[in-house]
Amino acid sequence: MIKKINILLVEDEKELAISTLNFLKENNYNCFHAPDVKSAILLIKKHSFSTVLLDLGLTDGDGLSLIKVIKNKNQETGVIVVSAKDALNKKVEALELGADDYLTKPFFFPELNARIKSLVRRLNMEENQKIVLNELTLFPEEMKVLVNDKVVDLTSKEFSLLLYFVSNQNRVISKTILGEFMSSNYDDYSFSDDLVYTHIKNLKKKMASLGSTEYIKNVYGIGYKFSVE
Repeated sequence: MIKKINILLVEDEKELAISTLNFLKENNYNCFHAPDVKSAILLIKKHSFSTVLLDLGLTDGDGLSLIKVIKNKNQETGVIVVSAKDALNKKVEALELGADDYLTKPFFFPELNARIKSLVRRLNMEENQKIVLNELTLFPEEMKVLVNDKVVDLTSKEFSLLLYFVSNQNRVISKTILGEFMSSNYDDYSFSDDLVYTHIKNLKKKMASLGSTEYIKNVYGIGYKFSVE
């Protein structure tokens, strides 16, 4: 039997909370709900969660205060901030406190599900000593990649981008989502489509120079897909 993933939804909008919980349960997640900071802290202390979906504007305080509580208990718990407060300063503050991803309301449930799955896979991969895909070998802790047993000279951004693609195999990822991911990991919080394209082009060029298969495919008009055939 596959163990269900524990998810905590911290959301004070009743209707949105109900619809989100219903969707998550239909997708086989084990769900908990907290409508405010106080009840969220009690659940965080009592249970272990793979992912916390965190609203920022709660009735009894700022959801940002919960990020430290979550990460202090378990660094491996992923935090996805889901909030209508899409001002840059809030996003930057949440990410600097340790949030792993940021999704702005309104959002589509399939995209939320994809973000959860990607984050869980990525966090699990980061715990692995080695990931092998054909001629590729990734060492997440060392931020090192080998192609045909030769080291690829990647920047930290290029390595993170490759690991993100690997954790999202066969999923078409839009340029916007890639830009959000790249900006969620670094100090420059405004990754344009051109910057995303440049990093992907450089990553592909470096890997190809050592004989790597072209795994990252352009999906015209949408974005990219990492496919291992």
